[in-house]
Amino acid sequence: MAALADRWRRHNALERVGPMVVVWPEGSWVEVLPEESLLCSDPLARAWETELRRRLIHSEFLKDDTPVTSVFRVGWVWSDTGYGMEVPHQQGEHRGSYVWTPPFDSFDGIPEKLSMRRVLVDEDATRRQAAMAEEVFDGLLAVEIGGSFWWTMGLTWRAIDLVGLEGLMLGMVDDPDGVHRLMAWLRDEHAQFLDQLEQGGWLTPNTADHAIASGGYGFTDEIPAPEPGRAATCANLWGFAESQETVGVSPSMFAEFVLPYQRPLLERFALNCYGCCEPVDGRWESVRNLPRLRRVSVSPWCDQRFMAEALGDRYVFSRKPNPSLVCVGFEEEAIRRDLRETLDAAKDCVLEIILKDTHTVQGDASRLSRWVEIAREEIARASD
Repeated sequence: MAALADRWRRHNALERVGPMVVVWPEGSWVEVLPEESLLCSDPLARAWETELRRRLIHSEFLKDDTPVTSVFRVGWVWSDTGYGMEVPHQQGEHRGSYVWTPPFDSFDGIPEKLSMRRVLVDEDATRRQAAMAEEVFDGLLAVEIGGSFWWTMGLTWRAIDLVGLEGLMLGMVDDPDGVHRLMAWLRDEHAQFLDQLEQGGWLTPNTADHAIASGGYGFTDEIPAPEPGRAATCANLWGFAESQETVGVSPSMFAEFVLPYQRPLLERFALNCYGCCEPVDGRWESVRNLPRLRRVSVSPWCDQRFMAEALGDRYVFSRKPNPSLVCVGFEEEAIRRDLRETLDAAKDCVLEIILKDTHTVQGDASRLSRWVEIAREEIARASD
């Protein structure tokens, strides 16, 4: 595991140490590790058991490049006050998609009707949980308080909650000033959210075995640690943004309505990652200018050869294979063709292959471990 951590460190420093291979079961965790298999009954203990057993599954069953360390992190007990209005989501059956009714049908006066979030951290409850963990894992694991308060600084997810997907896209044509006002408010709201976390001393670096962005692990020596006796700031962290929801708008609209509002937030972080499921190739001319960009997502809908030429060995080529090849049936030859296309296109890149968005494996968890075996076989074949 120490050697694996060092490989991630070198990989993130843009050394070509061979493709990194990772599986994130995500939605299919309930099939890989069913609830009924857990032994603990207390909710907190079940959460801890789940975390530890997932580590074992990565190491012993999936056998991917997920690092396992001797650190156990207790997350902050926290909530926030929201935007002053609820946007309830109605979830479909069997982990299906959700629907919601946006609270606004126009952009008139939206910011004035919203409130900026206030972060509420229960430090006493957090430290009680940490003390319990230290007692439970005494001599086995080092307990730390940490964890993230967000996944993305992308903004558009929040905007679409408020006005709907069609509302945002049509607004770029029908009411561009209204879209700009909303995006500026969301930028400022996220900035004050980060300010609160920094001032409260609640941020922790994500530069070790932390899953970051839409893929990869955070090991790096390039991001400075907080000064002794001082709390971490965004300058001690990896940053991440994406805009999957706006895949249907033109590159010029993305460059006008989205990226300028993400940029000031990403400016605060030491190194940045960009993209998730959206194809970044059509947006690359804008995205390439983001500050300290290090990792770029290459989704199943990207032109891989274009992205390989664009990224070269100057960024991490974070490839996301098409999860449907694993989730809906399992045809090994199709999986091999997909991997071979990536390995050929990105042969001169700093490559990681992250199988994610696996929302089901149709009850067959062995598909995930077999995918790792196939990936390793194809990597070996490509290196011969």
